[in-house]
Amino acid sequence: MPALAIILVVAAIAAGEWQCPSLPPAGVQPDSSRYASKPSVIGNFKFVGGVLQKYSGELDQVASPIFDESTGERIIIGSLPRMSAEDAVEAVEAAAKAWDGGQGVWPQMSLAQRIATVEKLVVELWSVRDEIVNVLMWEIAKNSGDAAKEFDRTMDFVGATIAALKADPTLGQGFNGWTEVSGVSVRVRRGPIGVMLGLAPFNYPLNEMYAMLIPALLMGNCAVLKLPAIGGLAHVLTAEVLGRVLPPGVINFVSGAGRTTMGPIMQTGLVDVLGFIGGANGADALIKAHPKPHRLKVFAQLEGKNLGIVLPDADLETAVAQCVLGGLSYNGQRCTAIKLIMVHETIADEFVNQLVARISSLKVGLPWEEGVSITPLPEQKKPQILEALIADALAKGAKLANAAAGGGELRGALFTPAVLDGVTPNMRLFHEEQFGPVVPVARFRDLSEVQSALKVSWNGQQASIFTGDAKAAAPLVDTLATIVGRINLNVQCGRSPDTVPFSGRRSSAQGTMSVTEALRAFSVETVVAYPVKDTAAAAVAADLDHYTKFLAPL
Repeated sequence: MPALAIILVVAAIAAGEWQCPSLPPAGVQPDSSRYASKPSVIGNFKFVGGVLQKYSGELDQVASPIFDESTGERIIIGSLPRMSAEDAVEAVEAAAKAWDGGQGVWPQMSLAQRIATVEKLVVELWSVRDEIVNVLMWEIAKNSGDAAKEFDRTMDFVGATIAALKADPTLGQGFNGWTEVSGVSVRVRRGPIGVMLGLAPFNYPLNEMYAMLIPALLMGNCAVLKLPAIGGLAHVLTAEVLGRVLPPGVINFVSGAGRTTMGPIMQTGLVDVLGFIGGANGADALIKAHPKPHRLKVFAQLEGKNLGIVLPDADLETAVAQCVLGGLSYNGQRCTAIKLIMVHETIADEFVNQLVARISSLKVGLPWEEGVSITPLPEQKKPQILEALIADALAKGAKLANAAAGGGELRGALFTPAVLDGVTPNMRLFHEEQFGPVVPVARFRDLSEVQSALKVSWNGQQASIFTGDAKAAAPLVDTLATIVGRINLNVQCGRSPDTVPFSGRRSSAQGTMSVTEALRAFSVETVVAYPVKDTAAAAVAADLDHYTKFLAPL
């Protein structure tokens, strides 16, 4: 940051006001080869009932967080239908028609047939992989490696889900074959619930949606997908493939304002299961809109204010490296990001110095640049939100530790990470999820301060403990074991591997995500039983495999 800029920042802090120092926006020139590679995904259609219908209503222009340097404006890369309440209800009615009270083509297929269809879908999706990866770079500014990884990991998730289902279609319930229990012979298979409404966030628009959608499809459900306003173009690219592979109405798209479309869908009462990844307030509003919430099954992965705890004996190199990785991968726009670091006061100065040095070495730039770590922010209002959080902390005594290195600078949508030292519980950054490249550091003297913060926190997702001493870690493990779903030792918070349960408590989750848990979330056990002594019933049961689709072998 230039000397004059530092003087202005210091003056603004002293006055109790702070705004991101603004520089010329990060972008491309219209005559460049990179500009020529920008996508143009025109979503001027509705995908409802298995048909791509021309959409005659208004379209929302999709603007990239990458700017046109000649105009200083965001580059338009596509469009999505601004659907009405009537359009939204049409979509859920199409899903309900495909479900047909559980008698539709898809729910009545055998599990083997559904698996084969989803396997074919994966093959077809690979044909649009490169387009999806390019869209992820331009629409949500995910760097090239992470954009490719999102697609590939999603396909790997599908493969792992199918493998788990083939290995054990009861998903650990047992009773895959006829089993005698207290004079009754039973067999268990899992069946669909009905119509799913799926909503996923912008940060992993393909992966998060498919982590719910594919298990739901495999189990026989039909779906309405609310495309995110940011990140929706990746789904537009899949519409033709979905329409070609799946029976009509099994998947239907809704786009436009959630306030316009989601309430009417829920109010129909046609939604049987809600798959939601996003904010707790949004989930609450949808659940309340359902006329019979008692029959609505909810799977929700929500917010996180994950804590990194650095104890006095921690290996600082490891702690700093993992806190930077955990706090700033994809700009910190992950529910699993470390969003507050509490470090013991005896090592805090050195920790912050190393933290600032490592963050200052991160490359800030555009998604396709080699080695880039920090990219533009897709949400147009996000810089102002971060700015307000920083200003609040500075006004209450925190320090912008990397001001001299450009922390908090804004180039259009490109926000240089800001490190806030001396964050305390009376500051918004201590409690609120920033979901962006701001790294708050709080100092503690006694472990009870950390335990008190954890006790009152709304977060129930994860925490990371950095220490080399099991005895020092033990009290925190015991505290966290009833608060969060995952405790990480000397490593950042994270979701992978996908076979491991990804759970949460408090306001962070309702349900568990993993390959097998997602299949359970979107299905219900169905038991077939007969009295062991009833020879006629036993004879019927013995032949059912040959005639039913439900019990047909895989």
